Amino acid sequence: MAKRHLLLLLFVPGFLASSAIWIGAQESTPDSPPDNSVIRKVVEMVQLNVAVTDKKGNYVTGLGPSDFVVAEDRIPQKIATFEEGSGGTRSIDASASDKGNKEVAKSSSFLGSNASSDPASLVNGGAKASAPSIYILFDTSNYMYRGRGFVFAQDAIAQFVRSIDGPDRIAFYSYSRDLSRETALTADRSQVLHGVRATVNGDDSALYNALLLTLKDAGQQTGRKAVVVFSNGPDNSSMVPPEDVGELAQSEGVPIYMVSTHDAKLDAVTAAVFARISADTGGEAYFAKNWKEQEQAFTSIRDDLAHLYLISYYPQPNPNRGWRAINVKLAGEKAKQFHLRTREGYRPLPEHLSVGSANAGAGQ
Repeated sequence: MAKRHLLLLLFVPGFLASSAIWIGAQESTPDSPPDNSVIRKVVEMVQLNVAVTDKKGNYVTGLGPSDFVVAEDRIPQKIATFEEGSGGTRSIDASASDKGNKEVAKSSSFLGSNASSDPASLVNGGAKASAPSIYILFDTSNYMYRGRGFVFAQDAIAQFVRSIDGPDRIAFYSYSRDLSRETALTADRSQVLHGVRATVNGDDSALYNALLLTLKDAGQQTGRKAVVVFSNGPDNSSMVPPEDVGELAQSEGVPIYMVSTHDAKLDAVTAAVFARISADTGGEAYFAKNWKEQEQAFTSIRDDLAHLYLISYYPQPNPNRGWRAINVKLAGEKAKQFHLRTREGYRPLPEHLSVGSANAGAGQ
């Protein structure tokens, strides 16, 4: 138990990298005495990937921000940005958060020379959305090396990579007992395909360790993110439990898509864990009996990623610093016609004020 929590704590700094964090400085006024301290406040922006389907499972397109109702711990939230599919980010309201605007306006000197001087642009994520980041995690453990399953799995992943259009960036990782970062995030499909073909036989499976490290990497990126896992069997050597990995993915706002062979489904515990992790994070789980079903699963994931709505909001005041439940629904009659899928909640960063000397090291 001690090892479990020690390893998890190593990744806490990236827990909410999916939230946009703005830093503001407290300003002195003519009526107040000079203050050498700088107080930095954290303003979080929560991002949600939302899939909308009809009763037949077809994706619903053309919805607008007014069609969605978002609540956090039953507290209504105001949508700040909205994006459909692979389109650009749409600013909903330049004054979506007056407090957020003021904090951002104060923070331009802390954000660096590349920061926008327009508070509305910063609050609403800017005029352009960043390219989606897709992390593919491939099982190269001894579970995968049965018959020709490994070669078929490589073919299915390669076809998935080739089928992704647009500016999406892809990272390709493999794992057995350890994680191998075969290809860093890139828009160059040939590099990713080379990484897929270069994978080699591994040892025991430490899926949840590898997934935790992958989520940590994803947490360093902004904008739309997703992890696609291809696994052939149960985890038999990880130090962290799947529950911790699932909670981290929810807090990061990263949907996890699990593609597994039929062998994994024969293990009831593994099948249940795969289904739960994907459902809790807003992804999907697929159990493919053969290579054809593997290709169909990857095609389904590609289509899902292309049709997700990206919604963000600045949380309204909420005293709960623990797990916050998120509820997203459609307004009016659409709520009865369509089905929504997204993550269930997140755990915010601890509320704090960091105080340091503004003139420390200066003029001495």
